[in-house]
Amino acid sequence: MRESGILLPVSALPSEYGIGKLGQAAYKFVDFLSDAGCHYWQVLPLTPTSYGDSPYQSPSCFAGNPYLIDFDRLAARGWLDSIEGMQWDTQGDTIDYALLYRQVMPVLKQAYARFSRRKPAGYKTFCAEQKAWLDSYALFMALKDAHDGRPWSDWEPDLAQHERRAVAAAKKLYAEEIEFYRFVQFCFFTQWNALKKYANGKGIRIIGDIPIYAAYDSAEVWAQPELFQLDKEKKPVAVAGCPPDAFAVTGQLWGNPLWDWENMAKDGYAWWLNRLDFTLKLYDVVRIDHFRGFERYYAIPYGAETAEHGKWRKGPDYALWKAAKSKFGQMNVIAEDLGNITPAVVRLLKRTGFPGMKVVQFAFDSDADNPYLPHNYDTANCVCYTGTHDNPTLRGWVKLNSKETNAYAMRYLGVKKPKKLPGAMLRAAWGSIAGIAVAQMQDFLDAPPSARINTPSTLGGNWVWRTKQADYTAKLAGKIRDLNTDYGRLNAQAPEKAPDRAAAEEPAEPAQENE
Repeated sequence: MRESGILLPVSALPSEYGIGKLGQAAYKFVDFLSDAGCHYWQVLPLTPTSYGDSPYQSPSCFAGNPYLIDFDRLAARGWLDSIEGMQWDTQGDTIDYALLYRQVMPVLKQAYARFSRRKPAGYKTFCAEQKAWLDSYALFMALKDAHDGRPWSDWEPDLAQHERRAVAAAKKLYAEEIEFYRFVQFCFFTQWNALKKYANGKGIRIIGDIPIYAAYDSAEVWAQPELFQLDKEKKPVAVAGCPPDAFAVTGQLWGNPLWDWENMAKDGYAWWLNRLDFTLKLYDVVRIDHFRGFERYYAIPYGAETAEHGKWRKGPDYALWKAAKSKFGQMNVIAEDLGNITPAVVRLLKRTGFPGMKVVQFAFDSDADNPYLPHNYDTANCVCYTGTHDNPTLRGWVKLNSKETNAYAMRYLGVKKPKKLPGAMLRAAWGSIAGIAVAQMQDFLDAPPSARINTPSTLGGNWVWRTKQADYTAKLAGKIRDLNTDYGRLNAQAPEKAPDRAAAEEPAEPAQENE
């Protein structure tokens, strides 16, 4: 079965509150996907953002991003009055994270005050079901607030070391603050589950994301240091990244602590299995970030200023996935197998049976043997992307290329002008044998280079791009639908004909929020 999807982080949806939310615009986007005949919405991680405003540097591997909670839906439940008078947009078409940091939590605390008077029955059930991660995360965030947002490594030594008595005392002292953070997560997951149910009812499945590493300033590193390669003072022995290559001459220094795979193997990778269980329920399909890191991972000495002097070390390889298959059976997983891919990584991918990724933007920097050129795909068990969230828009890609690269791409794709390349690359992805074809929303909008989501190894200016409601026209839905029809990727559950409605002005039917 040939399928297709659109990559768009929830944060990039239209919103009057400065960032995309799990409200009406999200439901309208599901309707847009349905009208366009697509099968998938790839959302990227939903975890809270922290350092660099990236969900890949999150204070939790499990929590949902409070910024995405829809205020209108909280108001509909009677938990919020009008919040008119608050300014949410200072830069128009981009996200101002500093503004959100100042204003979102006060609004959610208003809602919590109403909620706490009469807690719904589903709240206790949610807290009980998510207790394994929720209690630790809520305490962690309450303590961060008490320490003016400073990382846990700057807290008092007994709290930083997670000493039992200090933790017990903190739970009593900050009981109300802890309950607030439980409430925030209840709001997020209630809204998310309702949205996912609506999408699934329309024949749209959600592709989510598991970042391979945890942030150092996270609840997991603070409360479960045994999972990581840390010394006795809980400082990293080495940190994660990638070696130098053509795209980064000094490599990529991510700085995340590394998993202690040897220790994790002793209990059959129980923590990772719990994480997979949680995430497989949260989404319909899960993209596993940096899949090659499970075969071998790149370890950079702690304190190094670049990634140039790291070493490759052996990861869990198939042992983790064997344990996962034993517990879950068949898993809907996409393996992000990009980067320095060795024969051993290829063998691991083949053994798991997971589809890998093909990125059309990577196809034109060598010759006819380039594995990312569509004619070289040797199996339909792959996902073809025009570009990922770490790549430029297609217009940006054309602008960044050398004349030689663009000339080769034009010759290969059969177009005569560079400005025709983005459309030709979309057709190449959809026309490939890949089981699933995915493009960023920016590329269907023919968005400029400034619409790029993330530039790896840079700090600032990332994860800020947003769409406008006027972007989602019936004309564009019809154009994408034609692409799906022409290349045999039309969702069978799509409407027989895309509705003739201007920018999807009619509101979607609200989904019931499960408690």
